Amino acid sequence: MLEVLFEILCEFVLQLVLEIAVEFGLHAFDSKERRPFGPLAAVIGYAVMGAVAGWLTLALYPDAFVHSADGRAINLLVTPLLAGFAMAGVGAWRNRRGDATLRIDRFAYGYLFALALALVRFHYAH
Repeated sequence: MLEVLFEILCEFVLQLVLEIAVEFGLHAFDSKERRPFGPLAAVIGYAVMGAVAGWLTLALYPDAFVHSADGRAINLLVTPLLAGFAMAGVGAWRNRRGDATLRIDRFAYGYLFALALALVRFHYAH
C-alpha cells in the first residue's frame, strides 16, 4: 500500500512540475493588449497542451510510475484532482500578491491539463 502511495506521489509531482512550467511559460508570454481566448478555445488548448506534455513525459520516461492496475486507475482519478487543487492554490497565491492570473490558475483548467496528461500516460506508459 505504501508503495502505491509513493508511486502516485511520483506521478503527482511529475504532473505538478509540468503544469507549473506551463503556467510560468504562459505568464512569460501573457500580453495585456491581446484579447483573451474564449472558454472553449481555452479548454481545447489546455487539453492539447496536457496531452503533449504527456507525450513528452513518455519520451523521457516511458515506464509508468504506478505499476498495479488498481493503482493506475486510482492514479487516473486522484492525481488530476490534486493537480487541479494545487493550481487553484497557485492562483489564490498569485491573487493575494496582486499578480495576474491565467485560466490554468483555476481548478477546472488545471484539472483538465493534468487529466489529459494522465490519460496519455495511463494509455501508453509501459
